[in-house]
Amino acid sequence: MSDLPPNLTIKQWDPDDQPREKLKEKGSEALSVAELLAIVIGSGSPGESAVDLMKRVLHHQKNGLMDLQSISLQSLMQFKGLGSAKAIKIKAVLELSSRLQHLPYAEKKRFTTSSLVFQYLSPFLSPLRHEEFWILYLNQSNRLLEKKCLSKGGINQTVVDIRLALKTAIELGATAMILAHNHPSGNLTPSPQDKEITKKLIRAASTFDILILDHLIVSEKRYFSFKDENLI
Repeated sequence: MSDLPPNLTIKQWDPDDQPREKLKEKGSEALSVAELLAIVIGSGSPGESAVDLMKRVLHHQKNGLMDLQSISLQSLMQFKGLGSAKAIKIKAVLELSSRLQHLPYAEKKRFTTSSLVFQYLSPFLSPLRHEEFWILYLNQSNRLLEKKCLSKGGINQTVVDIRLALKTAIELGATAMILAHNHPSGNLTPSPQDKEITKKLIRAASTFDILILDHLIVSEKRYFSFKDENLI
């Protein structure tokens, strides 16, 4: 998206680069925070798309989305291109997010065993004929903050962006993550690549005091748990 001419409006972009079209085709998990907020405000300003405008706003927040949630309406309106209408829309959607996060814990999914993780993710991963890598972001009580499909691949391989995985965790304030991907072949044996990416994520996450609780490999009716097999 960064290679697009800056004078193009979002409507002039290729459909794959338009946030709303991207959400319809790939799901909300595929969009960045700036792209999601761009959908909320609806338009940018002369010479700046809605996505670039929200990138600029987020760039000025030390802790990204977490700081944006606490910023005052008046401070938000100080950014060039954000009038009262757009600023109010942003504050409204952030307040909805805050209220959702503060729902009673009983209303949030809590993951204490690998079987619970499998039951939750099976409807998303089991039917697929290509590999997808998902992450469950959890709070300190192991309750779900957000689920995210990090990448989609071919029949037997997917690429995992460790930086993106941790960026989302930091933005959400997650203290733990559960990794999961599917094996369409039905073979649940972890590949050397599966083991290596798990080790890399554990090392990277530990830098931010974030725990990797488990890594599940999912097939149509069964699963393999790194935690249960003492590989984590």
